[in-house]
Amino acid sequence: MARAQSMLRPVIGLLGGTFNPIHFGHLRMAQELAQSLALDEVRFIPAANPPHKVAPSVSATDRAEMVKLAIADNTAFKFDDTELCRSGASYMVDTLQSLRTELSDETSLVLFLGGDAFSEFHTWHRWEEIINLCHIALVKRPTDISAAPLPEALKLFLHNRHTDNIDDLHQTSAGYVITQIITALDISSTAIRNQLTAKQSARYLMPDNVIDYIKHHQLYRA
Repeated sequence: MARAQSMLRPVIGLLGGTFNPIHFGHLRMAQELAQSLALDEVRFIPAANPPHKVAPSVSATDRAEMVKLAIADNTAFKFDDTELCRSGASYMVDTLQSLRTELSDETSLVLFLGGDAFSEFHTWHRWEEIINLCHIALVKRPTDISAAPLPEALKLFLHNRHTDNIDDLHQTSAGYVITQIITALDISSTAIRNQLTAKQSARYLMPDNVIDYIKHHQLYRA
């Protein structure tokens, strides 16, 4: 997708998570958003110490290696070790501040958030600062059923920040929320872990090289 001359700032998508393990749901979402939002690249950012989840049973090193394998053949996908290199809880606001130090203030950052994550966004550490550091792509699937009503703080946040214009993401570096519909792939890391623990195949749910890594390192075993 060609961009107008007024829209030449770099635009980088950000996909954070535990990736425990990474699967085709993550990869397809990143691919579709890279295309629909005309992103220059998508950075995969594994969380070392996720503050909103139980500590993963698999090490950050193994989870990072699986991400590297999964994205190796896509030139638009980049591995980012920002959270792995930082001690303490992996707060997104700290990650975004680090990226702002690394990148030009003219770079547009677009944080990918699923509906479930967004419904708890107001509980995140210093959540109100995040929108000043990036845009948010609120990701929904066509099969998503109506979720519970958002808290009033998030309703107001969405009302004040929402846009339907992709150009807004390219013309400013932060500040907008845009909703994007993506292909429904009912794949979850939890289900994959359960299958692997039960000695069932995860083929066609994740890249073969990731499956090979899991087998070689005997991960997710009972």
